[in-house]
Amino acid sequence: MRINPKTCRTILLQDWFCRPQSSLCTTGTSYLMSARLGRSRRSLMLIMFPIKVELQDPGSVQQQLLGPVKELTWKFPQMPVEPTSPPVQFQLREPVSVSSVAATCDENMVHVQVKKDLFGSGELIQASDISLGGCGVTGEDSVAQLLYFQSYLQACGSQVVMTNDSLVYSFSLTYIPRAISDTSAPIVRTSGAVIGIECHYLRLHNVSSNALQPAWVPYAATKTAEELLVFSLKLMTDDWKFERPSNVYYMGDLIHFEASVKQYNHVPLRVFVDTCVVTAVPDAAAAPSYLFIQNHGCLVDSKLTGSSSRFLPRTQDFKLQFQLEAFRFQQGDTGSLFITCLLKATAAASPTDAEHKACSSVGHKWAGAGGEDQLCSCCDGSCGSRKARDLTSVSGIGHFGFLGPIHTGTVPLEQLKV
Repeated sequence: MRINPKTCRTILLQDWFCRPQSSLCTTGTSYLMSARLGRSRRSLMLIMFPIKVELQDPGSVQQQLLGPVKELTWKFPQMPVEPTSPPVQFQLREPVSVSSVAATCDENMVHVQVKKDLFGSGELIQASDISLGGCGVTGEDSVAQLLYFQSYLQACGSQVVMTNDSLVYSFSLTYIPRAISDTSAPIVRTSGAVIGIECHYLRLHNVSSNALQPAWVPYAATKTAEELLVFSLKLMTDDWKFERPSNVYYMGDLIHFEASVKQYNHVPLRVFVDTCVVTAVPDAAAAPSYLFIQNHGCLVDSKLTGSSSRFLPRTQDFKLQFQLEAFRFQQGDTGSLFITCLLKATAAASPTDAEHKACSSVGHKWAGAGGEDQLCSCCDGSCGSRKARDLTSVSGIGHFGFLGPIHTGTVPLEQLKV
């Protein structure tokens, strides 16, 4: 076959190989191709001639250029080892309560004395940082480091509350510390505090326009001797000999109660506990509540919870002793229990009945504190709702009110009462 030189083209194709992340490229096998174009330009014939090309790794070339690398002999300096410290005997100092406020209530005024070392820490407070219901200091003793307040009972933001027996005027002694320096040192060394102060005054007094005579008998004493009965409900020690000085109990303790009635000039009387309800706040109608004596003298706590709560056998008619196992409310617990009881008294010569009894659940049966077992059978149902019989002059019914708070486990702070 004859090839026209003018119609031939020589094409050199090369394959380029580039390494990843590198700008170096090397050529691979090259091919020399000749092409012939016919006269009609409809066909193209390629003749490929391989050309051998030797490739070298750029890394090896670079190694030859740089030469061998010497091993580094420099190392980071090491920190010196600290010696271990011996164990330190340390005990955190607990703050103790201090008596830095005293109050005196007169007929129409209250006088308050405050130590400038209010918290007993040696840090003296400023007179401008403390007030009695918004009223400032009325006097200061720089030698004794004392501050004085004086106010009428109806002034300085006082609040008055009237109970059955007393008028109570309440004041708030407020301490708000200011910063030592508003610019260079905006810090304080003491904490704020609010201290409650109360003045109690009896509502009832014996008043007479005549001079007192040696044989004069107060009207209140005469009235009590004739028809009024004085009921009491006390917390007793474990041996039942003395009134318990503390009202703090813990889970598992037995709370000992003693109900009694003073007879004065009455015929001998027999006392009963008609109902008792426990609440978390001083309100007998509040929730949650627990009525552990109900149905006219049925102590149901041992039957409902399996506790050891019960009436003790009666030894004296004008006294009745019972015990209640300490507990706390599952919800709405405040750490305090308030107990409201209704006490009754009848003539000791009168027979007991379904509305005048003291029954405890012992095992699977009911037992009476005075032997009235047959009357206790109604404790599983209803012991009647007939109207209480007339107890005038020989007996009475007393709503004892709140015995408490009884603290179970925690002791809240008490305010200053005068």
